[in-house]
Amino acid sequence: MLNRRQLLGAGLATTTLALPLMNPGLLWAQNAPNLGTPDLPTPGFRKLRMGAVDIIALNDGIARRPLGEEFVKNAPLDQVKALLASQGLATDHIDVPFTAFLVVAGGKRFLLDAGFGDNGGPTTGRLQANLAAAGYKPEDIDHVVISHFHGDHINGLRMKNGQLAYPNAKVHVPAPEHAFWMDDARMEAAPQAMKGAFGAVRRVFKDMPADKLVRFEPGAELAPGIRSNAAFGHTPGMSTVTVTSEGKSFIFVADLTNVPALFARNPDWAVMFDMDAEAARLTRRRVFDQIVQNKMLAGGYHFPFPAFGTIEPDGQGFRFVPVT
Repeated sequence: MLNRRQLLGAGLATTTLALPLMNPGLLWAQNAPNLGTPDLPTPGFRKLRMGAVDIIALNDGIARRPLGEEFVKNAPLDQVKALLASQGLATDHIDVPFTAFLVVAGGKRFLLDAGFGDNGGPTTGRLQANLAAAGYKPEDIDHVVISHFHGDHINGLRMKNGQLAYPNAKVHVPAPEHAFWMDDARMEAAPQAMKGAFGAVRRVFKDMPADKLVRFEPGAELAPGIRSNAAFGHTPGMSTVTVTSEGKSFIFVADLTNVPALFARNPDWAVMFDMDAEAARLTRRRVFDQIVQNKMLAGGYHFPFPAFGTIEPDGQGFRFVPVT
């Protein structure tokens, strides 16, 4: 797998792999009207006790997009549709859930990714309502940990009016991810199709108070029992988060796999949103092997709600089994 230096040095050569997608957050948020509207989970939160910590899944909505040749970059569309059909899923569209996680540990509240806020499509932006339903206010959040800088993960840090959505929280971001997207020379040299993604990052982070923004090196401990993990490939600095308590572990895998019915079952397939497909493939297999070997609970940002459960081997790949 490419290391941090190689990924950052690759610059726009890395990002051009993702040129067709280049504001993935906005693309995810837009429903295709002729395909109907996805049903949102009710209630949109699910709480699980693990050791001495609470883990709460908070759905931010679901978007529906047509399934075309471009979605899986290295597999024929007929094979993709056949795999979906074998699992009883639709073959003309993809439903993409967005689920952040709240970890309550040691008297502190850690929000893992921030959703869209009021910046997304009509079936997104539910995170704060579901946070309230779970018994918390935005002011209660002590820390927000961002996995990577795609729009559907960061836009919810600021409302459209510029107000910080979690006013009392420190915002923790992977240092290599921040370095990549906040590089002015890289933004200037980027193809036009990518400039919106760079702009979205600046809308959120450029004027964030210095005492709010914390850059961490992937692998660093963020708090007792909460550790970041390098998961480069989907983006140059994406990081997962592992929570450990009383001998049990939960890992938030962020966008390790978009649509587990496809990319967990076939970890070597590349979604159009992976910025470095080969690095993402190697990361996917490594992390899924780790989850299976260590019998970890796993949560994914785009996993079907309740978005956490177990990962089990399945043929040459894996399958996600949600908690019941």
